Amino acid sequence: MANIKFGTDGWRAVVGKDFNEENVTLVTKAIGKYVFDNFGIYKPIIIGYDPRNMAKEYSLMCGEILEKMGFKVLYSDKVIPTPVLAYNAKHLDACAIMFTASHNPPEYLGMKFIPDYAGPATSEITDELTANLGKSIPQCVKGKLIYTDFSADYFKHIRTLIDFQKIKDFAPRIIFDGLYAASIGYFDKLLSDRGIEYDSIHMYHDTNFGGGMPEPKPQYMSDMIEYVKTHEGYVGFANDGDSDRFGVVNEFGEYVTPNEIIGILLMHLKKHKKMNGCIVKTVAGSLMLNILAEKLGVEVVETAVGFKHVGEAMRKFNPIIGGEESGGLSIQGHIPEKDGILANLLVLEAMAYENKTLVQLQNELRKFVGCSFINTRVDKRLESVDEVKPVLEKFSQMEEVAGVKISKKDFKDGVKLYLADGKTWILVRPSGTEPLLRIYVESDMQNKIDDIISFVKA
Repeated sequence: MANIKFGTDGWRAVVGKDFNEENVTLVTKAIGKYVFDNFGIYKPIIIGYDPRNMAKEYSLMCGEILEKMGFKVLYSDKVIPTPVLAYNAKHLDACAIMFTASHNPPEYLGMKFIPDYAGPATSEITDELTANLGKSIPQCVKGKLIYTDFSADYFKHIRTLIDFQKIKDFAPRIIFDGLYAASIGYFDKLLSDRGIEYDSIHMYHDTNFGGGMPEPKPQYMSDMIEYVKTHEGYVGFANDGDSDRFGVVNEFGEYVTPNEIIGILLMHLKKHKKMNGCIVKTVAGSLMLNILAEKLGVEVVETAVGFKHVGEAMRKFNPIIGGEESGGLSIQGHIPEKDGILANLLVLEAMAYENKTLVQLQNELRKFVGCSFINTRVDKRLESVDEVKPVLEKFSQMEEVAGVKISKKDFKDGVKLYLADGKTWILVRPSGTEPLLRIYVESDMQNKIDDIISFVKA
């Protein structure tokens, strides 16, 4: 048995190596035992897959194993985004298994277990799955496997959250980069079903994602960015491989950071949708969101990095919005799982309600907050995992960074140091899977960031 580990978003491995029939069988039976032990044999299990290599084949194999174990299995009849499957877990009171490796390189595949609350599995649940590896259950009833279209109920729900007529009347110029990903046939269909026009590129599923990465970052959205720059007044949208993350490009062809999108949407939801509650963000999220929340009279709930922590807080606090700096968010009234399709639609809705361009919304956000922030992240590889703890202890004992005094320390995820200028912080946290430190830095000036990075490297 390979060393199967469940990370912050499931188990992932390279197809044909650790991601093979033996290990998929082990993980499938471990999930089946978890469902049986906690809910019983009559709990439905729904299964979906993204466009990755072998995702359809392995997901069907998983479904057939669970059918033989005695479960009723509802199996997606086509490629499906993670948030669509997650919504149906809640809607159908079912547990879900999604075959995806999200934004990882094309050679990877993964299995993500989604409990019936429709959010990422907590550490307690993945610990139980790990303990179940190599175990099974006695077959007590005859199972069945049913091919299912999960899109209709998701579409119906999204139409209760988004004012499509408002968007249509606003008539934005939209370019959708399918990025060969799972949102093809979902984001575009939600627009076309309501008569909203859009242009599009890369609108077919490709196991190699066009030779790039299934990640909506500027370097992988270059074709869309070029389109925006050569077509006046367009905004661009994309999603990652399984469409739980979003990527947005403004009318100037500039990438809009997830922190800015979360801020713009918080203002929109509070002002136009009259939502009340807190905002959930991670410790790596921008200080801009804290300042914005304070000005709006909104409480901030801060979690460790990873949407499983954001989702858990969303279930507890029912916030207006919950999001993370890596491009995932969800809102009140939806599911505690990140949804890149919804995020893109909300941006269009915010523009429509304000009758303004995305660039104008960005400028208004910065003006309201009173300053702008620059974020960066550098990864520091160590010789071994044994070095991680001493380095973190060294940072935790620091009293100043790059000649600037430290005003506050936070230890909920690694070590976060707030500097005395009130606008700069540094977060050092381990990757959790390899001897690597992830170092996040934010400030209001580039020279401060440069000084801190030089200090850290030294």
